[in-house]
Amino acid sequence: MKQQAPKRARSSRRVRVIACGMIAREVLAVNAQLGQDHIDLKCVDANFHHHPERIAPAVERAILQARQEGFDNIFIGYADCGTGGALDRVCKDHGVERIEGPHCFSFYVGNEAFKAEGDAMMTTFFITDFLARHFEAFLIRPLGLDRFPELRDTYFGHYERALYLAQTDDPELEHKARDAANRLGLPYERRLTGYGDLAIALSEL
Repeated sequence: MKQQAPKRARSSRRVRVIACGMIAREVLAVNAQLGQDHIDLKCVDANFHHHPERIAPAVERAILQARQEGFDNIFIGYADCGTGGALDRVCKDHGVERIEGPHCFSFYVGNEAFKAEGDAMMTTFFITDFLARHFEAFLIRPLGLDRFPELRDTYFGHYERALYLAQTDDPELEHKARDAANRLGLPYERRLTGYGDLAIALSEL
């Protein structure tokens, strides 16, 4: 079932949310549901997900910039996202918090629910609204599959399914997600998650 962000009273404090560009649309959507007008969103390049070693340094630069701009309250809209704990070290050094979880797929499902599904998630290729929308530009071309389609099984042969974690109930995006799964040669499943733990985290700012 799609999870709605809980309504909350307006806050008088300004909060800079430093988030991955992959969830920018979702952060804005949750804030709109909440009626929040104190959140200032700053995005880090979504393409850093292809280079996770760049995420923590980029977030640190964004934290320092936010401090220079006068933000005392900063929240990091990233899970660990393959940084191997580097992002947590940056957060600790600067006294800020991030959304919990190993990656956005987990917090969209709900971190506890994701953990409970165990090994099945290890062989699942996840599609979000963002990836359904930008599948060609964000995945196919960077991996060279437009030029070397024979590499598909090298990259994706160990996956057993493609699971579309839908943040919105959008037939056009579902069509794109299904096409993406077909292109990868994977059985397709869909789960309407809504914004999951992202909604809860933003409601507490």
